[in-house]
Amino acid sequence: LSSFRKVYSGGAPVIPAVVERFEKLTGTYIHNVYGLTESTSPATLVPLGSRAPVDPSTGAISIGVPIPSHEAKIMDLGDPEKELPPGEVGELAIKGPGIVPGYWNKPDETAHAIRQGWLFTGDVGTMDSKGWIYLLDRKKDMIIASGFKVWPREVEDVIYLHPAVREVAVVGVPDPYRGETVKAFVALKEGFEGKVKEEEIITHCKERMAAYKYPRQVEFVKEVPKTATGKFLRRAFKNP
Repeated sequence: LSSFRKVYSGGAPVIPAVVERFEKLTGTYIHNVYGLTESTSPATLVPLGSRAPVDPSTGAISIGVPIPSHEAKIMDLGDPEKELPPGEVGELAIKGPGIVPGYWNKPDETAHAIRQGWLFTGDVGTMDSKGWIYLLDRKKDMIIASGFKVWPREVEDVIYLHPAVREVAVVGVPDPYRGETVKAFVALKEGFEGKVKEEEIITHCKERMAAYKYPRQVEFVKEVPKTATGKFLRRAFKNP
């Protein structure tokens, strides 16, 4: 592995535990990079020589700062005209020369996603006072449990800290009392099957996060379904 010089990760924010493990194994730091089809190129990245900060409130590692000629802001989830101050959670909007002008023959989708040159990404996150951006999740994946917003990726990041966990996907499932509740589908590392109980994963989370966030249900699976590009398919568990 001596040939490793620089490593970038895209598609989804790499979790802090993976960054730490990879650096121990290879001596190389993973830099997050973020972009969408509609941005045509990366829109944010962790500059070479920099280490991405970790948001103390969510545990999310930063996807970086806007690349040159690009801007970013966080918009209110209930009022897309309202820009939020540092530290507030909202929808990430980006602007720059690479943003597409619209979707071919889809005026309604264009009007919803692209406003005055700003691309509303559908990703929810925060920005700190220094301009570092942190993603929490896709807006459509938000779980409302007892009236509180829960972001699956935040729960997944905590579950990944358990030494027996190989993969995890968190979704909201119907609950008669909470409306939705948090459920984790967990694939264990080789050698841990049958040795870890559901209650152990729940307790692990309960000790590390707010009461409304930790999973009430855990189900062990062999694999977490993925797309062709390696992204987890949460909808496979929401609509089995």
